[in-house]
Amino acid sequence: MSNSPIVTAPLGRAYSNSEALRPSKERVKKKSIPIGRPSVLRHTNAQGILKLLRECGSCSRADLVRASGLSAPTVTNVVKDLLSESLVEPLGEGESSGGRPPDMIRFKAERGCLLAVEVSADRLSFLLTDLNGSELDTRNVSLTKRKTTPEAICGYIGDELKGLLRKQNKTRDQLLALVVGVPAITNVEEGSVLSISTLEGWRSVPLRAMLNKLAKCLVIVENDTNLAAQGEQYCGAARNEKDFICINIGTNVGAGIFLRGRIHHGSQWSAGEIAYLRLPSVSRRQPTIHEFGELETVLTTSGILKRWHEEAGKATWSAGQTESEMDASGVLKLAEAGDPRAERIVRYLAEIVADIVVNLSLILNPGLILLGGEVGSHPVLISFVRKQLEGGEFAVTKVASSALGDRAVLQGAISLALDALPSVLLPQPPI
Repeated sequence: MSNSPIVTAPLGRAYSNSEALRPSKERVKKKSIPIGRPSVLRHTNAQGILKLLRECGSCSRADLVRASGLSAPTVTNVVKDLLSESLVEPLGEGESSGGRPPDMIRFKAERGCLLAVEVSADRLSFLLTDLNGSELDTRNVSLTKRKTTPEAICGYIGDELKGLLRKQNKTRDQLLALVVGVPAITNVEEGSVLSISTLEGWRSVPLRAMLNKLAKCLVIVENDTNLAAQGEQYCGAARNEKDFICINIGTNVGAGIFLRGRIHHGSQWSAGEIAYLRLPSVSRRQPTIHEFGELETVLTTSGILKRWHEEAGKATWSAGQTESEMDASGVLKLAEAGDPRAERIVRYLAEIVADIVVNLSLILNPGLILLGGEVGSHPVLISFVRKQLEGGEFAVTKVASSALGDRAVLQGAISLALDALPSVLLPQPPI
């Protein structure tokens, strides 16, 4: 093995997402992989050892032999190649358990960095991490009174990317992956965004191609709610779940669906677009993709406020806030305090959300449904939803609040970047 070094990716190279993101069965259909070839075995062994090193932080070669099941000579050769490519580094001798002290090694997480970006109607959020996913820096940029065309958004991302890297003394070549979450249906293979109603000119936008002009690295474009679900599975409320759904209710409505441990996109990338669900008490027309779903006119922060104003009578609340100053958060707080008018509104919302939960449970039978977003994760709504679901005997599922709040999308983006990192650091060698 030592005569055939591992092929590593030069920092700064642009990578295609299709192979990394396509399900394994699809890849096998397109080209057969000769499992027994030495180059493939070396590559597989190297990725496995690198994964173990990333997970454990530091360990000895003997630890890697025990954890991987590979022979000592194979592990020695893999580590030698990883050292030569500066992917790992020696730490010196560790503690002895009675014999010769082991030589410790670790993955060099500082060798590069990963950047997560969340695009929303009113701001851009950034999270920069090392190659272990540990936070290096964060940034929020308001979009108020600024252009929000695709070109403008890419320009803002490019500016912040430069600033974040400069602040951490990183070169552009050290950025190995950029993952962007957008509030829209996205074709992940093509890196394109179908439509965003809340931003200017977002129709069939080749976002990945645009961003690759700014960052010569792996670029992944994904729906924001899918990333929120990924984040909850990575380090939130769904860490032990393989089949779950994360419903986000805030300024928009959507669902991230996790089946068998991975995001379910559907054949046309629109799985989870529950804002367009047909419900007897709400739906009036067939869904139109470039307009808001009808559920978004009811369940969102703006929908709550609209219903509040439609309710008869004038009211103030304990803090002295007037009718004209009321917002969705205030309505939820009033319901929590027992205000009858606010309770009627939240009960109506809970009935709709409970219908959605039951329908999704009957179709997919997940082990968990998380409610997230400014509205969805509010304790009073979750309490009302649970009351609506009481007594159900069929497709009963656990309903809980998301754990990560407004960090869910960014954490999900970093999780996707970490999943793709082995193929970036150790790309498949030519066959």
